[in-house]
Amino acid sequence: MTAVSPPSALSPDWVLQVSGISKRFGGLQALSDVGMQIARGQVYGLIGPNGAGKTTFFNVITGLYTPDTGRFELAGRPYQPTDVHRVAQAGIARTFQNIRLFAEMTALENVMVGRHVRTGSGLLGAIFKTRHFMAEEAAIEQRAHELLDYVGIAPLAHYKARTLSYGDQRRLEIARALATDPQLIALDEPAAGMNATEKVQLRALIDKIRHDHRTVLLIEHDVKLVMGLCDRVTVLDYGKVIAQGTPAEVQRDPQVIEAYLGTGGH
Repeated sequence: MTAVSPPSALSPDWVLQVSGISKRFGGLQALSDVGMQIARGQVYGLIGPNGAGKTTFFNVITGLYTPDTGRFELAGRPYQPTDVHRVAQAGIARTFQNIRLFAEMTALENVMVGRHVRTGSGLLGAIFKTRHFMAEEAAIEQRAHELLDYVGIAPLAHYKARTLSYGDQRRLEIARALATDPQLIALDEPAAGMNATEKVQLRALIDKIRHDHRTVLLIEHDVKLVMGLCDRVTVLDYGKVIAQGTPAEVQRDPQVIEAYLGTGGH
């Protein structure tokens, strides 16, 4: 088994440090003493068989679920994952396995919604269309255009989200997440349902995000994608960490081979 190291002392190089995370649903212990450290600029993979606790872990660190126990630090500062909005303000943005776009809004409007997490004009500014509000809205729109270009769908800015192809909807979700200027972008099975060409494009986009010194946490069933893209990987099984390390280390781990890679279904 690859050694599982506890979080080290606070360091500006660590974007996310979590330890001792546990979560129970009735009689089911979904997570038990789970910990993870993600360094700035890494693409970090989280894998495991169905039911291993990956989505529960994702939902805990992003505020959808309240943990029973756990210690959470983002960029060296403690944070409490009590609700999604506060977690987004703290600096974690996420996408979902099932796409959650505003279907009747345009691609541009979807990204602008994400950007509003970082604005400050408030309700009165919106009602009275103050000078500050109008300037801020113009800046938000410009940034949204830039992000659509960044993910490769700039020509689709004024198309309704529901009219976009599946792969382009995934790109739009990532653009909306990036609009919050996150410390960490958490992607929940972004390759699910994609064809081979779309997966190649997704990998290139995630690689681009990393090279721009952003940090990515990736849940993904596509082991080939994870092992070829991620800097480090954590493997869960039955809610517990069974291995952590580089892709090469994890692939050699006997417990991983037995619990996950050896199943043939992933």
